[in-house]
Amino acid sequence: MSRETDEEIESQAEKAQKATPGGVEESGGPRRDRWRRQYREFTAPVRTGMSQAREWYGSLPWWANALVIVGLIAAAAAVPFILNATLGTGAGYWESIGVKIGIAALLALGLNVVVGFAGLLDLGYIAFFAIGAYTYAIFTGAAHFNIERFANQSKTFPLPEWHMYMWLGFFVALAAAIASGIILGAPTLRLRGDYLAIVTLGFGEIVRITANNLDSFTNGAQGINQIPAPAISIGGLHYQFQGSFVSNPYYWMILAVVVVWIFLLRRVNTGRVGRAWAAIREDEVAAAAMGVPTVRMKLGAFAMGAAVASFGGVIYASWVGFISPDSFKLFGSEISSVIILAMVVIGGMGGFAGPIVGAAIIVFLPEKIRSLGDSRYLVFGIVLVLVMILRPQGLIPSKRRARELTGGELHEQTVYEARQEAH
Repeated sequence: MSRETDEEIESQAEKAQKATPGGVEESGGPRRDRWRRQYREFTAPVRTGMSQAREWYGSLPWWANALVIVGLIAAAAAVPFILNATLGTGAGYWESIGVKIGIAALLALGLNVVVGFAGLLDLGYIAFFAIGAYTYAIFTGAAHFNIERFANQSKTFPLPEWHMYMWLGFFVALAAAIASGIILGAPTLRLRGDYLAIVTLGFGEIVRITANNLDSFTNGAQGINQIPAPAISIGGLHYQFQGSFVSNPYYWMILAVVVVWIFLLRRVNTGRVGRAWAAIREDEVAAAAMGVPTVRMKLGAFAMGAAVASFGGVIYASWVGFISPDSFKLFGSEISSVIILAMVVIGGMGGFAGPIVGAAIIVFLPEKIRSLGDSRYLVFGIVLVLVMILRPQGLIPSKRRARELTGGELHEQTVYEARQEAH
């Protein structure tokens, strides 16, 4: 057999590229590659700076790393004070936006466990958010108050009041969401891909429709209002969260929950469970063949994600003071399943900073361009499409996820592609 020259190999690779759908001859292919090259050149200083910061942080001793983390947490906690000092009377609005970003970031971090770490497509994640909110509303007596008031409109009933035992409502909602996640996951997690996505989508709609029709527990479509705000009363210490849309206490509460969750999740992700999730995400069949208990590990991911969503639901219900089935849709509400998934994908799956950045962008950008009216959603959609075209792995993906999307089996570079890049 005669040996093929480099020119013959290149010619064959070029023909294969032209004959392949999505190859170089497909409309928009070279143009998209040119946009990506220009984008990479434009963002090179930013990526270089981030890489240098990562290397600098990695070279520090453990105590210096701890000081950096404490400094970042302190800077985040000081945001309400900075807003009050710089914006004056307009600070309240942006403080409420900060609370929305915090709730969205908490939900994105929870969904990131399911989608980013375990590789499971969950389209019904908003259901666990709703379970947490409704469990808290029922536990505090707000649901009973609304049911009685609507049934006997001629009577007057005392408003629900906060009691210290109601702090247990956080853990009751946590237990209810975890149980729901196990009930959903146990019979369905043997499914994969699109089939699992359809099942989770159905679960999300079941929860919303049940809340809409279960008048005797959730007050149906009328919703639940007058949900009491938390308070702290220990000895001589008395602190009231003050009710609906008073943002500062809720901002600090969410910040504390996010910090604790990131700490716990880092510990889990770097251990045996995290390695099992990575194996399941990359090849579930191979993971099962190597002895990884795939169903149990996927069930754990669902339960952890549900737990975080329930905390977000409790904080949301106590902050807003009103919930209804329309607050927990697949799409069309401020916080929906599709929006949460978009936060994870745009920010970068499999990491910690990515979902937070994605949540901040998706919540902040429409508010910043609110002056455009309904056209702001067009601008917002264009921005999201451009991000996905130019940065398909997300803005700040984990190293492992970035390699999966840009190297290895997911993108095998041909000789022709290498020669084209060289020129």
